[in-house]
Amino acid sequence: MSVHGVCLLFASGARPDRLAVREFAGRHATVSVSFDPAERPPLKAVDAQSIAAGEMPDLEEHQWIELVHSGLTFDLRGLVPPPGVPIPRTEYLVDFDRRPSKSDFEAIELVPGSHLSGGERTLPVLKAMFALARDIVHHFPTIEAVIWAPSQSVIGRRFFESTVTAWVDGGAFPALGLTAFRETVDGGLHSVGLDYLIGQELRIEPSLAADKVAATRLGVRLINQLVLVGRVTEGEYVIAPDGQRLRVEPSENGKFVRVQGE
Repeated sequence: MSVHGVCLLFASGARPDRLAVREFAGRHATVSVSFDPAERPPLKAVDAQSIAAGEMPDLEEHQWIELVHSGLTFDLRGLVPPPGVPIPRTEYLVDFDRRPSKSDFEAIELVPGSHLSGGERTLPVLKAMFALARDIVHHFPTIEAVIWAPSQSVIGRRFFESTVTAWVDGGAFPALGLTAFRETVDGGLHSVGLDYLIGQELRIEPSLAADKVAATRLGVRLINQLVLVGRVTEGEYVIAPDGQRLRVEPSENGKFVRVQGE
């Protein structure tokens, strides 16, 4: 499964450069710059004659910066002046009024550093990454929204800040935004993006999903628990908010967590 980062959307022409990111890091005690490739000594000297002839080194690879948060490193990519990172496809809007297009927005992306390879989807790494993304959103008022590709969701900045802050401070996982829900052809409700976190999607069977609002609330509560306990390998019973006893079990192929009444 591909590794995903947090995509930060700016209005066209409003992306920051590396100096702006350095200023951001300097104002946050919990953030520091651990590596800035633009400050590496050049592999070869560029003399005045070369500059006059237009023979300048390629700086595009330098337009990223490595940041440390909670003892973990993350790369912030797509900084000015080269083009930003591609904008991921989105299907779901959370406190945002339109799907972003490259004609209206530019993007940078915060991704786990290479030393975190293999642990990018663990809860401590994800929480640190989203906490850092929250700090970046708070610092740059020109960020309009955030995209989380696993859930195919674009999330308005205020909703993102508030829900991630609550999570980082010990509250519930921000299931609306970091996951999404879609209706299935048989009338059930299916999560989008939970498999990135635990390797399974949640499926609420049609008998429990006639009221989509109530089913979504149930899904959010269950996802809050599933991200803590991880993959479901055997069936168990839980009590719904309305007191109903529900069966939660893995599907035969193991790809889904099925929820149905007794």
